[in-house]
Amino acid sequence: MGKIVSFSNQKGGVGKTTTCVNMAAYIAASGKKVLLIDMDPQGNATTGMGFSKSTLKKSVYNVLIDDEKASDNILKTELEGMDILPSNIDLAGAEVELVYKRSREKVLKNALAEVRDNYDYIFIDCPPSLGLLTINALAAADSVIIPIQSEYYALEGLSQLMNSITLVKQHLNPALNVDGVVLTMYDSRSLISKQIAEEIRKFFTKRLFEIVVPRNVRLVEASSYGKPIMMHDPKCTGARAYKALTEEYLTREARDKK
Repeated sequence: MGKIVSFSNQKGGVGKTTTCVNMAAYIAASGKKVLLIDMDPQGNATTGMGFSKSTLKKSVYNVLIDDEKASDNILKTELEGMDILPSNIDLAGAEVELVYKRSREKVLKNALAEVRDNYDYIFIDCPPSLGLLTINALAAADSVIIPIQSEYYALEGLSQLMNSITLVKQHLNPALNVDGVVLTMYDSRSLISKQIAEEIRKFFTKRLFEIVVPRNVRLVEASSYGKPIMMHDPKCTGARAYKALTEEYLTREARDKK
């Protein structure tokens, strides 16, 4: 049975999609079978894997709203072992339409039961908000990874996110855990980056990943080319960071299973 991991942070621009896409790619490259689910109406994970969300006829929207099978809407990516359940422009209205669905918080969880055994990992890229799409992702997940930028405003929303995770645990998904927190867009030359990083370390202690992802223009370029960083520039600092982060994550996973 595949492990379902949601990548969540209600603040946009913190490297959430970049982290989700690139960790999924490196895990697939390690020989695991991975499904990437784009739950963000902006569709950045979809375009980041080379698909045009404006031309896609099938997407996660059809699964959530039209009750179609997840397997009928999954696409293969360029990367062997990695599939995607993409987003398209229809998903923008799903937040409202879900309100009228029965068991609206668990639509995604129920839909994934059909395909869960086909994958080692299912990674969900959440929207930068705490609405019904994110609630569905958290209700379906075994765990959460929180990418956070080392800047002051990133800290402000952290308590709200942790409170939301606690509420989901209490009311919808008691098994939900926080796998860890990833420091992204880190600028080692900035004093404030170092100070905020220390505050985050104090708050999360053992749950903070040791690997820090630096600011790197190649990561932005890779997204614009519709490729994970390992297929765009595998030797750049961003690629090396995400490769090391994924290895740290898989090492933690193996240790926790013992």
